[in-house]
Amino acid sequence: MRVIAGTAKGRRLKGPSDRSGRVRPSSDLVRGAMFDALASMGVSMSRVLDLYAGSGALGIEALSRGASWCDFVERDRAACASIRDNLRLTGFEERADVLCVPAERALDRLQGEYTLVLADPPYADSGALAVLQSLAQSGLLVDDAVLVLEHSARPDGPYGAEPPSALGRLTLLNSRRHGDSAVSIYRRR
Repeated sequence: MRVIAGTAKGRRLKGPSDRSGRVRPSSDLVRGAMFDALASMGVSMSRVLDLYAGSGALGIEALSRGASWCDFVERDRAACASIRDNLRLTGFEERADVLCVPAERALDRLQGEYTLVLADPPYADSGALAVLQSLAQSGLLVDDAVLVLEHSARPDGPYGAEPPSALGRLTLLNSRRHGDSAVSIYRRR
């Protein structure tokens, strides 16, 4: 796992040794496609939230590509330690904060106002949809905010064959499949 582009391009990132399967880093291919889509849309990355951060690869990629700030939310302590290590490795620790709490509890602690949310919940987490709905209804997002959701593309995933067409005030713009993964992009209107 490495940073794909930007100031930290090529830096290898550490992942937690997780035998439970809860932490599943986004592949380089999926991350690259995700950030290419965001760049083509002209999405602002001034304040980013990496929700269900895992290794922190998504948020670190955003920081490498010019994000001013990123908050990382991850419940697993070993994963939080990996995120902090990766921030030190890339030199981004002054532009980030790591909250080691479950996503549903983090919403009350975050300051917002986020321009971009990167969400990669565990594929089997059926409660993630409720968290994303709460986030979409909260005051944590700017009016034109974008949410990128990485999820299972399989019909037996928590969203079925298709992602939800809306998450609160966030409307689905597009969804692309990458093997067993899918990336769905929402914008707040």
